[in-house]
Amino acid sequence: MLRYTLMRLGIFVACLVVVWGLVYAGALPRGLGDSNGMWVILLALLISAPISYIALRKERDRASVQVVGRVDRMKANLEANRGQEDLADDSARAQARTREQTS
Repeated sequence: MLRYTLMRLGIFVACLVVVWGLVYAGALPRGLGDSNGMWVILLALLISAPISYIALRKERDRASVQVVGRVDRMKANLEANRGQEDLADDSARAQARTREQTS
């Protein structure tokens, strides 16, 4: 998962450098007023998204398998905890009934 994130960040940074260079050289228009930095970042995000989608397909699939495994383990742990809570509740109810019957 960390590898995918770092690879995606690397693609974004590369796009950011290229877009900044093109805006600085005048090949792309500058933003209005003081918005040049935001313009460069948004344009780099827009360009890096499809590149990441295509170039990191295999890495994204590996990361999703890891996430699914974690979710499955968490669900299993949650169910096990629920089962233990149910047993504890049943035991408490049984003790309460026993007390009521003996009183």
